[in-house]
Amino acid sequence: MRAAADSLLVRSLLVVFFFSLYAWSDDGHHHALTSKELGSVHFATSCSKASEADFNRAVALLHSFQYEQADQAFNSTFAKDPKCAMAQWGIAMSNYHGLWDNVDAEKGKAAILKAREIAAAEKQITPREKAYIDALWEIYKPGEQDKVARGQALEHSMGALQAAYPQDKEAAIFHALSLAITAPKTDRTFANQRKCGEILEPIFREMPHHPGVAHYIIHCYDNPVLVQKGLTAARAYAKIAPASAHAHHMPSHIFTRVGAWQESIQSNLHSADTAAKAEATSKNGEARDQRLHAIDYLVYAYLQTGQVSKAKAAMDQMNSLPPVPGLTLTGNYATAAVPARYALELGNWKEASALTVDKSGVPWAQAITWAAIGIGSARSGNLDRAAEAELALATLRDATATQNNKYWSDQVEVQRREVAAWIADANKKGDDAIAMMRSATDLEESMDKHAVTPGAVIPAREMLAQMLLMHGNAKQSLLEYQAVLKLAPKRFNALFGAATAAKASGDTKTAAAYFQQLNTIAVGNEREELKTSRSKTTLARN
Repeated sequence: MRAAADSLLVRSLLVVFFFSLYAWSDDGHHHALTSKELGSVHFATSCSKASEADFNRAVALLHSFQYEQADQAFNSTFAKDPKCAMAQWGIAMSNYHGLWDNVDAEKGKAAILKAREIAAAEKQITPREKAYIDALWEIYKPGEQDKVARGQALEHSMGALQAAYPQDKEAAIFHALSLAITAPKTDRTFANQRKCGEILEPIFREMPHHPGVAHYIIHCYDNPVLVQKGLTAARAYAKIAPASAHAHHMPSHIFTRVGAWQESIQSNLHSADTAAKAEATSKNGEARDQRLHAIDYLVYAYLQTGQVSKAKAAMDQMNSLPPVPGLTLTGNYATAAVPARYALELGNWKEASALTVDKSGVPWAQAITWAAIGIGSARSGNLDRAAEAELALATLRDATATQNNKYWSDQVEVQRREVAAWIADANKKGDDAIAMMRSATDLEESMDKHAVTPGAVIPAREMLAQMLLMHGNAKQSLLEYQAVLKLAPKRFNALFGAATAAKASGDTKTAAAYFQQLNTIAVGNEREELKTSRSKTTLARN
C-alpha cells in the first residue's frame, strides 16, 4: 500500500511538472515550480526582482542536468529582464555538459558572449557575476585547447571564485562539480573526488534540500573507494527533486556500486517513466538519452537479481522505441550495452555473435557490440567472425585515438584484448589466452568507469576468473572472483563463479557462503545457476 501511495505521489508531482513545462512553451506564463518539485536554490544576482524566481528555478533544473528545460527557463528569465547577464550565463551553462562529454559550442558561445556584452555595458553587474561569466568563458573562448584543458581552466577559475567569495555557496557547489568533471579516470587516489566531497559535505548539512549538493556528492563518490559515503545523498536526492528524471536515476550510481539492486531497480523505473513523459516536449533527444540511460542501469540490476524476463522486457521496450534525433554518448552507449549485457551475462554466445552494429553511434558505442560479437563468436566456435570483430575493434580503437580520446581508446583496447584472449582459448592456446586476458584486466582496472555506464559489460577480471576455472586452476580462479566482488559487490556471475571455484578447490565453507549470498540477492527460478545454488545450500544445511 505504501509503495502504491508513493507511486501516486510521484505521478501527481510529474503531472504538475510537465504541465508547467508545456505552459512555458505556450504563452510565456507558467505555474511556479516549487522547491518540493525541484529542490531549493537561492542564487543571488543583480537581475530584476521580477525574474528572481525564474532564475532560481532555472538553476535548480541546471543542477539536476535537466539541460533542455534549464535552457528554456533561463531564456524565460532573460525575456523578463534583458539586462540579466547571468541568464545568458545560465544558457551557456545549460549547453555545457561536462560530465556527459558533449557541448553545444555554437549556442553556448553565443550566450556567453551576450553575457560578457551585458556585463561590460551595465553598471549593476557585480564583480562576482563577472567572475562567473569569465570562468565559463574558459569553455567557449577561441583557441586550440582540448576539452580537458578547457575543463581544467574552468575548475581553476571556479576555485578562485570560491576563494574570493567564501560565503557564496553556489560558487562552492559549481566548483565541486568542476572537480568531478576534471577528475582523471586513471587517478586511483580519487583526489579530485575527495576534495569535491570535502566542499559539499558541510553544505549538505546546512542545505539538505539543495539539488546540486546531493547530486554532485553522488558523482564524486561514484567510485569503489568512496562509495559508502554517498549513500545518504543517494537516498535523499530523488526526494529533493522528484520532478527530475535524472534525480530519480542518479542514486542508482551508488546503489550499483554497493550491490543494492532493488533500490537501483526502483530508482530507474521512476527515472525511465519520468523521462518517457518528458519526451513529448523534448526537442533535442535529451529526454530519450535519460530514458535509455535509466534502462541500461535497470537491465543491469535485473540481471544481477536473476530477473531475466524483466530484463528482456526492458530491452524489448528499448528496442521498440521510435528513433529520435539528437542522441548523445549516453543514448548511444545504452542502446549498444543493453543487448550486449543481456546476451553475455546469460552466456547466450550465439545470440551475442548475431548482434548488429549500429554504425551511426560513436566509435566506443560501436565497440561494445563488436566486443559482444567477438566474445560470443569465439565461445560458440565461429572463429572467422571472432577475428572480424577483433579487427573491427582495433580499427575503432585507432579511430578513437585520432580524436585525442585516450580514455575511450583504451576502453576499446580492453575489449580487443578480451576477444583476442577468447580466440586464443578456442585455438587451444590456454597460456596465451590467460596472459592476454590478464593484460585486458590490468588495463581495464587502471581506469575507473565512466558515469555513462553501471559497469563493464563483463568485467575483464571476471572473464579471467572463468578462464582459469575452465583450465583447472580453481584456487587462483577463486582469488580473481573475490577481487571482482571487491570492485563490483553482489554481481550474480561473480558470486556463482566464486562459489563454484571454492567448491572445486575443496573449500566447501566458502562455497556455501557465496551460494547463500547469491540466494539472498537473487529471486525466482529463471536461471539454472540459482537452482544449483539453492540445491547446494540445502545440501550444506543437511
